[in-house]
Amino acid sequence: MDALVIGAGGLGCATLPLLAATGARIHLLDDDVVSLSNLQRQLLFRTEDVGRSKAEAAAERVCSLVPGARIRIGTGRITAENALELVGDAAVVLDGSDNFPTRFLVNDACVLAGTPLVHGGILRFTGQVLAVLPGQSACYRCLFEEAPPAGAVPSCAEAGVLGALCGLVGATMAQAAAQILEGRRDLGDTLVVHDALRGTTRPVALRRDPGCAVCGVAPEIRELREARYLEEACAA
Repeated sequence: MDALVIGAGGLGCATLPLLAATGARIHLLDDDVVSLSNLQRQLLFRTEDVGRSKAEAAAERVCSLVPGARIRIGTGRITAENALELVGDAAVVLDGSDNFPTRFLVNDACVLAGTPLVHGGILRFTGQVLAVLPGQSACYRCLFEEAPPAGAVPSCAEAGVLGALCGLVGATMAQAAAQILEGRRDLGDTLVVHDALRGTTRPVALRRDPGCAVCGVAPEIRELREARYLEEACAA
């Protein structure tokens, strides 16, 4: 497998056709079903898909758009028990999940497995993309040490998302993943921030944190434990 794509939401829907068009072999993981409110930003889905598995509907649509697309699906969740196996089988992981516990779990698994990660996040009119090259660049925990307090950051459902921005962030994720698959290893230590209100895209330089809990010089996270991410779910 070349790429593990986590999430078939707004970012996953934008990323998948572009990644499939490169010829990459894709494993798509999503345990959700399509709802009517998704259609504003999740452009692989149609009204008749409401109630269907997102992974199944997305894979079907990608295969119709990209002849010869190689994509297999999983309709379960990524957990502390299966994360290392899932990311260890991939050459690159693209995380378009919509919650902090999953983002931290995916980051930690990729760092421990040594698998490159492309993180994407979006809220209201702002999106961000971070490429993580384990052992070389800053990781997601270097940027956000821990989940924010409960209520500090609204969900996409609560705050809303500009649909067009999903396409921009998803395309940036696909570009970074394609470059990693081609052997590029100079993409880390930069957070790409898209601001749709100002119409700007800017790079923010990052530095690997020596005190990072998972990639620092004396990491405290050496294995994945579900309790840690349950605690982060409560914090978020």
